[in-house]
Amino acid sequence: MPRDFCDQCQSGDSLGFEFSFAFQPIVNVMTRSVFAYEALVRGPEGEGAETILSRLDTTNRYQFDQQARVKAIEMAARLFGETDARLSLNIMPNAIYDPVRCLRATLRAAKEHGFPLKRLMFEFTEHERVADIAHLRRIARHYSSCGFTTAIDDFGAGFAGLRFLADFVPHVVKLDGHLVHEIQHDRVRQAIVGGILATARDLDIAIVAEGIETNEEFGFLVDMGVELFQGFYFARPAFERLPELHFGGPIAIGVNAYAGTIPATN
Repeated sequence: MPRDFCDQCQSGDSLGFEFSFAFQPIVNVMTRSVFAYEALVRGPEGEGAETILSRLDTTNRYQFDQQARVKAIEMAARLFGETDARLSLNIMPNAIYDPVRCLRATLRAAKEHGFPLKRLMFEFTEHERVADIAHLRRIARHYSSCGFTTAIDDFGAGFAGLRFLADFVPHVVKLDGHLVHEIQHDRVRQAIVGGILATARDLDIAIVAEGIETNEEFGFLVDMGVELFQGFYFARPAFERLPELHFGGPIAIGVNAYAGTIPATN
């Protein structure tokens, strides 16, 4: 990787555009608590993510990734208060060329704002194909050694499939919304998700069902053993603040509930 990318990331120079974040919770319906808040990039006035992501290319992707982490940590330290919820950050594997050097700004920001490292979760969003799987493994190992929670986002969409999981075993897998959409009516989706849950149990991976919009989807997945959820049914993203929460209807959670072994935050 050319040296100028490193210099650019560390310089703090302006990207030429402003951005901010909205926050959406990942809830644990077993404990009725917030497991994490995902920081979702937005324009400075709350514009959709695409208004920012469409401006990224090979000349500024690395710099944006660094600045986004710092800004999200600063906002989380201010908004989260006494909660022990994690801050979940989306990262692009292709925007990291050296796991150690590319964490320096993140570590400085966490220290400066008093945000514990063990409350950081990094979601590897694999909409771009990772050319070097060995490099991805190095990133994941280093992040785990730092005490971070690692996750695969949008599992079942784009390149985030079984090969990606086989090459990179994270703490958390987030099922893409299309896999759980109206799952209560779809035997194919039920079989696929059931297989993923069985694999997750064997590998001690926590499962998050994302994109949940209805009580029917929620109830069916609870019966399948899921306890971590994200979606409009629980809360819509709130711009530069934490949203009000709805933990779901009065559904009994049975003995099949499973969330894997996730690094403790306290």
